[in-house]
Amino acid sequence: MGITSRMIPTEDASARKREIEEKLKQEQETLSFIRENLEKSDQLTKGMVSILSSFESRLMQLENSIIPVHKQTENLQRLQENVDKTLSCMDHVISYYHVAKDTDRIIREGPTGRLDEYLACIAKIQKAVEYFQDNNPDSPELNTVKARFEKGKELLEAEFRSLLTRYSKPVPPILILDAISVDEELEVQEEVVLEHLPEAVLQDIICIAGWLVEYGRNQDFMNVYFQIRSNQLDRSIKGLKDHFRKNSASSGILYSPAIQTKRKDTPTKKAPKRPGTIRKAQNLLKQYSQHGLDGKKGGSNLTPLEGKDDVLDIEIDSYIHCISAFVKLAQSEYALLTEIIPEHHQKKTFDSLIQEALDNLMLEGDNIVSAARRAIMRHDYSAVLTIFPILRHLKMNKSEFDSTLQGTAASTKNKLPTLITSMETIGAKALEEFADSIKNDPDKEYNMPKDGTVHELTSNAILFLQQLLDFHETAGAMLASQVLGDTYNIPLDPRETSSASSYTSDFNKRLLSTYICKVLGNLQLNLLSKSKVYEDSALSAIFLHNNYNYILKSLEKSELIQLVTVTQKKAETSYRELIEQQIQMYQRSWQKVTEHLTDRNMPVFQPGTKLKDKERQVIKDKFKGFNDGLEELCKIQKGWAIPDKEQRDFIRQAQKKVVSDAYRAFLQRCANISFTKNPEKYHKYRPEEVEEMIEKLFDTSA
Repeated sequence: MGITSRMIPTEDASARKREIEEKLKQEQETLSFIRENLEKSDQLTKGMVSILSSFESRLMQLENSIIPVHKQTENLQRLQENVDKTLSCMDHVISYYHVAKDTDRIIREGPTGRLDEYLACIAKIQKAVEYFQDNNPDSPELNTVKARFEKGKELLEAEFRSLLTRYSKPVPPILILDAISVDEELEVQEEVVLEHLPEAVLQDIICIAGWLVEYGRNQDFMNVYFQIRSNQLDRSIKGLKDHFRKNSASSGILYSPAIQTKRKDTPTKKAPKRPGTIRKAQNLLKQYSQHGLDGKKGGSNLTPLEGKDDVLDIEIDSYIHCISAFVKLAQSEYALLTEIIPEHHQKKTFDSLIQEALDNLMLEGDNIVSAARRAIMRHDYSAVLTIFPILRHLKMNKSEFDSTLQGTAASTKNKLPTLITSMETIGAKALEEFADSIKNDPDKEYNMPKDGTVHELTSNAILFLQQLLDFHETAGAMLASQVLGDTYNIPLDPRETSSASSYTSDFNKRLLSTYICKVLGNLQLNLLSKSKVYEDSALSAIFLHNNYNYILKSLEKSELIQLVTVTQKKAETSYRELIEQQIQMYQRSWQKVTEHLTDRNMPVFQPGTKLKDKERQVIKDKFKGFNDGLEELCKIQKGWAIPDKEQRDFIRQAQKKVVSDAYRAFLQRCANISFTKNPEKYHKYRPEEVEEMIEKLFDTSA
């Protein structure tokens, strides 16, 4: 047991030793392998170094051979480029010496029909001029190309003028009327485009204008432009005026027939509204005649409105349409001008372009004012009616007019306001003098209507005032512009007195109402004075009745009463009271007839009692007085006139009742009285016959 235990450790040590020896052997083999590989790597490195060294040597040899060749090639290329550039410059320079010759034919033939080619030639000449100026300013070639350039520019200017002259035509009147017409039944208005130049021609003109501005250094073409276009603008407006003179009087068509063809959905469109003119007065006169309100001519220093020549009406319509045409054409001209004329010259050129047409329109307006002034001096106050439609149209279109002339000279923009002021001044003067003439119209016995009908002064005054309805805003502003508030004792609001333009619409309406009331008041006073010319107070009453009734009915039919009641609330009632007063005054004329039928001086008797001679004579005198008075009044008053049938019938019926009732009562009282052996001698008329006689009063045809 002791021996075994000693042997085990010895075996373990021996095994451990063998294991270590084995590992050592393996490590030695690995180390040997590594050494061998390092030796091989060193050999390969040395070989690679040797190869690289050899390659470097060869590259250095190649570089030394190639670089000199490259430098020589680069120098040759540079020389070649210099030679090419020199040759090109020589060709370019030489070409400038041939420009004049090369472009001679095209320049001589001009730009017509080949503007692009012509401008290309001009560009070549211009470059030649610049070259010689910079490089050889003393050369004769410079003068040659300069002369050629100036010639080319002259021909371009001539072409500009030629194109404008050849293709600028007046706008046809029908097209203008289409452009300015307004159809109230169409919600969306079809805008009419005014084409002044064909598109191709316009582009050529724009091209030439651009060249002349940029290269030609010439502004003369702008003068040429405005002169030619100004002439066409003026001719267009004159053509429209001639169109009115030729066609309006016969056909009454104030707009283009072309409008009808465009409106397939409305083949029966009504013509645009015509401006109110003196023809309205004639129509009113006919209207009142149909209603039994017309009066016979008496003696008035007022020129009657009836019978005015339609030529004046056409001239007014023509002028109004020419104003609208000028605005539309001027706007179109400005649109065309902006495409051709440089921006900083557009306003000045436009100002010059419109001067002739504008001056002619303003001159015509001044002539209208002068004609109105002369007529007013002759006491023809109806002439002011020519002012109203024109003035209203000018004021309605003033904002558009001002917008069109925006940017023009102050003298140009002030022309329309000056004309408006002149018209307002002469119009206000005419209104004032008309009111005074109504007041001061003389009482001439031989000119008074013999039948007591409406005096011409009354009919003229009412017809004149009728026109103020259509132009009430214009008339009110006309009065306000002259600051007539003090004249009419109208209280002014401080805000309304700063300037004429600040007058409110309500104030203008009150002012016009007061003016109308003043005219009516003057008329009433004058009629009262004229009525005293009649020796017969009954005829005087009939005269005043007819005139007052005519005034009232006229006011009511024309709605003038609404204007009157603005300041005179009880005007209608006042006239009715005046009419009733005159009826009562007339009825008094029958008292000398009916007084014979009263009980005054009538004898008192008992039935069956024989009358004394004196008592019988009283009854005879009453019958005779009644018969003679009735015959005399019927004979006289049969020739008097009451044009208003309603009033005529009313007065007849009232008079028949009064006389007939009194006559019947008288006959009844005398029925059982024997006052004569020949009763038929005194009892000449039955009550029915008396009524028939009264029924024939105021009827000259009976």
